[in-house]
Amino acid sequence: MAEPYRFSRSGHEALSEVPTCYLPCVEMIQCQWCQAQNQPGTASCQTCGAPLDERNKVSDSGWREAPRLRDMTEFRFSGSTCQVEGELVPVAEISLHPQDALYFEHHVLLWKDETVPLSSMNTGGGLKRSIGGMPHIVTVANGPGRIAFSRNAPGEMVVLPLHPGMEVDVREHAFLLASHTIQYSFIRIKGLVNLLHGGNGMYMDRFVTAGYPGMLILHGNGDVLERMLRPGEKILVEPGGFLYKDSTVQMQAMQMPLKTGLLRHGMYLAEMTGPGRVGIQSMYVHHHAD
Repeated sequence: MAEPYRFSRSGHEALSEVPTCYLPCVEMIQCQWCQAQNQPGTASCQTCGAPLDERNKVSDSGWREAPRLRDMTEFRFSGSTCQVEGELVPVAEISLHPQDALYFEHHVLLWKDETVPLSSMNTGGGLKRSIGGMPHIVTVANGPGRIAFSRNAPGEMVVLPLHPGMEVDVREHAFLLASHTIQYSFIRIKGLVNLLHGGNGMYMDRFVTAGYPGMLILHGNGDVLERMLRPGEKILVEPGGFLYKDSTVQMQAMQMPLKTGLLRHGMYLAEMTGPGRVGIQSMYVHHHAD
């Protein structure tokens, strides 16, 4: 190895015993929810808002609790900031960067600055979406300015940072907002009928990131739990309790034949087959019921 040199009036002179200087090693804090790296001393994740001083809470069967975001927690996406207000019925207050935009179902808007312009985004599928109980138009807000959102139910705010190339399926009327870099569409799962009112299937929102990351925020009723399924691993979930899943998780209706004397009662559950994440909510109403 060549010796280090110093510059002097007499030219370059070799230094044989000069201590090497090292930059101090800074140990980053990894968020257990979204895996983002955070600077030491940070109380909450700057990417998803999850508390960094709490460990994952995982049941014996592998379900982990979604992090409950603390009051006034802040995190960032793109050039914008989200501040969480309240805990029982949490509010997401967004400070939009001039070059950022987001979209949402219009009835979740709580308030906005007068200067924040709104427009509509036609999602396609018109009649099919209406029959499925889903809005066929979502609202778009452009920065700069502040705008806030909440759903009319107690529960948890679930923050899902999406990296490029990710696809997530979400039950209808569960997404609170999504950043403009996320593509939006919908799919239908045949056979998952509304057990109370009938129907032709269960519709889900699909969120896809292409070349840029994005931020997806959901509202789960009650407590939210998540489980990672291995390839081929299966679980059965009450359709009303389903909240979200990775698109790699296959979902289909399964009838559980139940007999009571001479009568046979059909119980339908959603069969989930891995690999990928599955999120459920502990408080729910059946499909299409409000």
